[in-house]
Amino acid sequence: MGSRSKDDVGLAPETPAATYDRDFYAWSNEQAALIRAGRWQDVDRENVAEEIESLGREQFNKLESALRVLILHMLKWDHQPKLRSRSWALSIQAQRLDLEDVLGDNPGLKPRLEEAMSRAHRKARIEAAKETGLDMTAFPDACPYSWNDIVARQHTL
Repeated sequence: MGSRSKDDVGLAPETPAATYDRDFYAWSNEQAALIRAGRWQDVDRENVAEEIESLGREQFNKLESALRVLILHMLKWDHQPKLRSRSWALSIQAQRLDLEDVLGDNPGLKPRLEEAMSRAHRKARIEAAKETGLDMTAFPDACPYSWNDIVARQHTL
């Protein structure tokens, strides 16, 4: 008595969408193979498109995250002058390199810089209040930094 396939017992083979919901890893490998083979009619177009869009959102989120950390450091630098240190200045430099890398890898994000800065500032402001112990009102509602400030303002002791 051998094993029987789904087709042998009258069950329809699993659809790509069902595999997508049940086993993303298997689905993604299958979709990649179908695309490489040029079997476009068999590709789960809707879910593949959703995953590609999701990858784009992930890159925007990386940009926002890099800006959030950088703006947070700048807010702390500006609002706690007595605590400034070489370590803080180097942290700002390192965050600028992270930001540069994200934009270097994703130049298509440049038109969305203002949006990313605004979103990053909203979150950095809350974190700055939390980390400094200062009241939220100590930090401006809107991002006080220009793009040039973010990428080039000097932070020396």
